[in-house]
Amino acid sequence: MTSHTSQMLLALAAVATLAIPGSALAAGDVEAGKATYMTNCQSCHGDTGKGDGPVGAVLQPSPRDFSKGDFKLDTDSDGKSGTDADLVNVIKKGGLAYGGSPLMAAWPALSDGDVDNLVAFIRSLKQ
Repeated sequence: MTSHTSQMLLALAAVATLAIPGSALAAGDVEAGKATYMTNCQSCHGDTGKGDGPVGAVLQPSPRDFSKGDFKLDTDSDGKSGTDADLVNVIKKGGLAYGGSPLMAAWPALSDGDVDNLVAFIRSLKQ
């Protein structure tokens, strides 16, 4: 393969990654995210992410149902709601910081890796 061909392939690969929607770019580990979810999120969002956890059952508004894959907040004002960046922002800063539910707590103590894993797991709950 010539140097020119190699450079073209690298450029095409870079362009292709820009065309993939944010949700497809989740680089986290689903299994590691599940462990974080079960520790921090399950009580409100439930085992399968339907918003039916034991604490979530008494909350108004009800916790988000992750099995629908429907996320309303556009936290980074890019015109697209529910991207991975939006989920990361809500996890780190809470729902109220972006006009969402004040009951969605902020989790600033989670590492970036934990949050990436959590986003990957949340994405895996969509049915």
